[in-house]
Amino acid sequence: MKNNTINKKEIEKFSKIAEEWWNPNGKFKPLHNFNPIRVKYIKENITRKFDLKHSSKPLKNIQVLDIGCGGGLLCEPMFRMGAEVVGIDASKKNIEVAKFHAKKNKLKIEYKATSPEKFKTNKKFDVVLNMEIVEHVEDINFFIQESSRLLKKNGLMFVATLNKTLKSYAFAILGAEYILKWLPIGTHDWDKFVKPDELINISKKNKLSLEKLEGMQFNILNNTWKISNDTSVNYIAIFIKT
Repeated sequence: MKNNTINKKEIEKFSKIAEEWWNPNGKFKPLHNFNPIRVKYIKENITRKFDLKHSSKPLKNIQVLDIGCGGGLLCEPMFRMGAEVVGIDASKKNIEVAKFHAKKNKLKIEYKATSPEKFKTNKKFDVVLNMEIVEHVEDINFFIQESSRLLKKNGLMFVATLNKTLKSYAFAILGAEYILKWLPIGTHDWDKFVKPDELINISKKNKLSLEKLEGMQFNILNNTWKISNDTSVNYIAIFIKT
């Protein structure tokens, strides 16, 4: 087994475009479109699981670890909703961008340039976010193992990724990268996409029990995302640490 989750080629790819993170019309535009549905979904499931009733700060006192946080697109809304947030990313450039943006907006988010296996902390988190990251890591088994280690018992882990289907190849690579030019060519490697069954099996071995799995579907006509039953391209899974 490898003892490293960092894929250097992937890190270099994202480091090159790190300054684009907060440009809603830049190279991360698809992620900016995607972000509202991710934030809403995460918030709703955390508040339901932990029975939180605080209206203005719905995630008050919840400790969140965002792994592969990029420029902080998820960390910031989580913090604004009251969560205590730590964001880690193996790209130093991404972390510099995230720190700068948080400081500019006076947000007390802790950012570290590291990977889950190298992250030195005694803390365990209520929630671990692995959003659009597992398809970019070196060793998914080891990555899930190390992510699980950082999660409290009965804590929630969110994993959003791409299914390994012909449809996902057509949509996420041919469509998004080559035809519509939404993403830089080479953003995704279809060989690294993960079938839900595979993700569930890996997670089960690491004390993570599936709570639910849903599809995320893009409507090209109105440029919005919605949660759906169709998991053939994008999907999101929620696991509970047993």
